[in-house]
Amino acid sequence: MTTESTPTAATESTYPARLHRRRRKQASKRRAANHAMSAEAKQPKPIKDAVAALKSFKQTKFDQTVECCVHLGIDPRQADQQLRGALTMPHGIGKAARVVCFCSDDKVEAMKAAGAVEAGSDDLAKKITEGWFDFDVAIASPDMMRVVGTLGRVLGPKGLMPSPKAGTVTPDAETAVAEFAAGKAEYRNDDGGNIHAIIGKMSFSEENLVDNLQHFMDTIDKIRPASTKGTYIKKCVISGTMTPGVEVAVS
Repeated sequence: MTTESTPTAATESTYPARLHRRRRKQASKRRAANHAMSAEAKQPKPIKDAVAALKSFKQTKFDQTVECCVHLGIDPRQADQQLRGALTMPHGIGKAARVVCFCSDDKVEAMKAAGAVEAGSDDLAKKITEGWFDFDVAIASPDMMRVVGTLGRVLGPKGLMPSPKAGTVTPDAETAVAEFAAGKAEYRNDDGGNIHAIIGKMSFSEENLVDNLQHFMDTIDKIRPASTKGTYIKKCVISGTMTPGVEVAVS
């Protein structure tokens, strides 16, 4: 004969107490102060003022990453309105990327000297097939697409598949490796028509963040699809890793 297990008296007495403490948990003073500051200035701001507002938030002990999200009036379902590419910020993004390069054996050392953490052809493909993914960007020369093509099911879902549109399939692979290792970043729209990009670190000066943000906005404006109708750039928001967002005025 079996009996159903019932909670012990200790469990019954401590669970409500733990739940009560969890419900009473309050946000940190820094978070509360930042949200109070953001509530006072909800109106979109010019780029310079938006960056100044972001820098005025109470800071964390670590150097936060500053990101930008742009909501565009595009139809992501249309192939000719899908946006993808790569850009290098004028002042970098404060982060180096781990790059691998698919190249012929005689160029392996040159690619590693340019900044690649690993380079090769069939041997590199085999290593990735076996489960190695300690890299952020994959570069390939056009003649290596016969090797890279076999990795589509592996690299595709992770967003690591080299592509000519993103500048990661190029005859000048050595230059591409150096640029991406130094912080050149890919961008692409999501299903909601948004594009996210890192524009620097909170430790950057206001001038450098303004330059990077302006460069990103100018790049987005230049790649407007011809078939897009109506308002193109609908909204732009910048934020730190642990700060509220600040809306940037767009024309």
